[in-house]
Amino acid sequence: MTNDRDVLVAAPPRFTSAEAEELAGQIFGITGPATRLGSERDQNYRIDDEHLGSFLLKLSNAAETEVVVECETQALLHIEATDPALPIARPCPADDGRYWTTVEGGDGASHFVRLFTFLEGRHVEAPVLDTRAIHVFGVTLARLGRALRGFFHPGVGRRLLWDEKHAADLRRLLPHIADARRRDLVSRTLDNFDAGVAPGFAALRAQSIHNDLSLDNVLLDDDGRVSGIVDFGDLAHTALVCDLSTTLASLLGGRSDPLEVTAALLAGYDSVTPLEEDEVAVLPGLLGARLSALVAIAAWRVAAFPENEAYITGNVDKAWDLLAWLDSTGHQSLRRRLGVAARPPIPDTEELMARRLGVLGSALAPLSYERPLHLVRGGGPWLFDIHGRAYLDAYNNVPVVGHNHPRVTGAIAKQARALNTNLRYLHGNAVELAERLCASMPDGLDVCMFVNSGSEANDLAWRLATTFTGGSGGIITDYAYHGVTMATADLSPEQWTGGRRPHHVETIPAPDGYAGIHRREDSRVAELYAAHFDDAVDALEKRDVRVAAVYLDAGFTSDGILVPPKEYYGDLVRRTRAAGALFVADEVQAGLGRFGGNQLWGFQAVDVAPDIVTLGKPLGNGHPVAAVVTRHDVVDNFARTTEFFSTFGGNPVACAAGLAVLDVLEDEGLPGRAARTGARLLEALRLLKAKHPSIGEVRGRGLLVGVALVGDGREPNPALAEKISNGMRECGVLVGTTGPHGSVLKVRPPLAFDAEHVDLVTSALDEALQDR
Repeated sequence: MTNDRDVLVAAPPRFTSAEAEELAGQIFGITGPATRLGSERDQNYRIDDEHLGSFLLKLSNAAETEVVVECETQALLHIEATDPALPIARPCPADDGRYWTTVEGGDGASHFVRLFTFLEGRHVEAPVLDTRAIHVFGVTLARLGRALRGFFHPGVGRRLLWDEKHAADLRRLLPHIADARRRDLVSRTLDNFDAGVAPGFAALRAQSIHNDLSLDNVLLDDDGRVSGIVDFGDLAHTALVCDLSTTLASLLGGRSDPLEVTAALLAGYDSVTPLEEDEVAVLPGLLGARLSALVAIAAWRVAAFPENEAYITGNVDKAWDLLAWLDSTGHQSLRRRLGVAARPPIPDTEELMARRLGVLGSALAPLSYERPLHLVRGGGPWLFDIHGRAYLDAYNNVPVVGHNHPRVTGAIAKQARALNTNLRYLHGNAVELAERLCASMPDGLDVCMFVNSGSEANDLAWRLATTFTGGSGGIITDYAYHGVTMATADLSPEQWTGGRRPHHVETIPAPDGYAGIHRREDSRVAELYAAHFDDAVDALEKRDVRVAAVYLDAGFTSDGILVPPKEYYGDLVRRTRAAGALFVADEVQAGLGRFGGNQLWGFQAVDVAPDIVTLGKPLGNGHPVAAVVTRHDVVDNFARTTEFFSTFGGNPVACAAGLAVLDVLEDEGLPGRAARTGARLLEALRLLKAKHPSIGEVRGRGLLVGVALVGDGREPNPALAEKISNGMRECGVLVGTTGPHGSVLKVRPPLAFDAEHVDLVTSALDEALQDR
């Protein structure tokens, strides 16, 4: 396998600007002026094509091998496929379809030539970055690591001086450090590495990493966010944590707050990829090795290329200062302090439970599970407790694109730093989000009103419906849930206790064809269930109440997750309108692609067009944003009697979150993934049903799935459901229970769910059922 020593000692290419322009035109069909850019061992030119935009032409060092060029190219293509939002340069194919070719230089040597998209941005010095920007830097670094974790190529196996795994190779360069005290400093630092890091290095998490995400290789936008990641020339298969030590060596330069910087970087990284204790423990040693490489390699290369001394030694003085700080602080002391920075003290679980009860009161819903979870962070479909244990979240629909999605949190942070106000002022975010939501709806649903939660959205829908129809009655299914306000609590029989039944509300049986009052064995099951609507209207009229609205969750999430024939929905909507009422589609749980396929909304999957659609916090991935989408005539009628304004509804930050969620759903193809993963989940659970008679039925659409647990025949078994839910929690998988008896396991994960997660759900359920 090749190493990097030949490349580091070979002279850089010496193509002129005119030659670069000619090569760009002949090979890639890009024409325009060439501007020379800096590089340590290659030659880079910016090419500005008047029609096609700006590009980067890279001419490689003559000592570079084709396996390395291929490795870098394949890595960039892999990242583009796994995290397309990461701001990397995209390789551009030549006219013949290849991503690189060779050209001969004036010295007769052969050089690889490649073209990339050009990334805009600016380089900054470490001292200008605040801790928020450093936190975002950490998030980006972790995302880059996650994007590369499935990548391998023989080129990442070469022996690099820049890979801390090979820190011992630096000792051969010590004679090039002229100052004896500094030479001894590097020697002591490498001794510390040999004693404290090398023995356990092989046990650290390892994968392909960028290995050089320093400020020299990162471009930032005006808000301090990473807008470009460049130079993949040091790709290596090594310990994942080496990405952090490399970045720290750059971010700490010239700073007077090293621990604060480190804490911010680790917190950002940890929010995406939780760090292991062993990784935090070796950071001081890895940082020392990286700094040693910076100064030793620079001393060696200056001797070979004195004309390039300014570029080679640009960061050397800062590196020497950091080495001296590291040496005076002591690796053991710093290790302890970094451990605290990476893992701030967290209250004891029992203590926190007692404090919670004392200040949040007895009316608050109880904690989930017999052994409550004390969670501190999340990422994708995963949640992590105070001990670092990971739990697969197969329950929470609110973080629809995954916990802590960097595009959503980034959009929130960026807008919060700029402005947060209300809709009495003009701002583009609310208008754009409203336009995109209306565009996703059937014709006629063309007005969007913003609020802060699903409860508020359903409350506003109730006001719209009662004003428009003149009625005051509501019809919902037997165990529906539509919110916590006064109006919506009346429409949520799931929450009714003590025989409470509002005078103006009637319920209809949920269309459970498995264990309900009508069974799917009857060909008229859809009509029989829909006909109960007429009974409800008659009951209301006997109390002098005229129906104003019917609320329906297309997934019947609180009624036990049901999948009636499509004819049921159409019949119910027809009867609703015949009674002079409005049909409200509550999409808080079923919407935003959960049913899978090419449509965002649950009502679209069952071929009905509602009068009002309500959306909740999944629209913001958990950030408080919600909406009501309806017709102009409904809103205009409402406006004749009142003015609507929600101080925080539709604020710029909330709408930035909503726009980011819509972007992620589209860019990552999450509705399509929900269809594929949901089909696999249903199939796997139905196979499990054949093994366990206590599984009465598996049903659902996309990633909204119910597992009905039974005793004798089809008798609901809530005790077993509670036991299995707790058993799966002990196996590291979180599900809930639902339905009028609490006998249905509710599997309703974030849409960032894949085949590997399906296997974890089914194996945990299998184990819990065997242990019951």
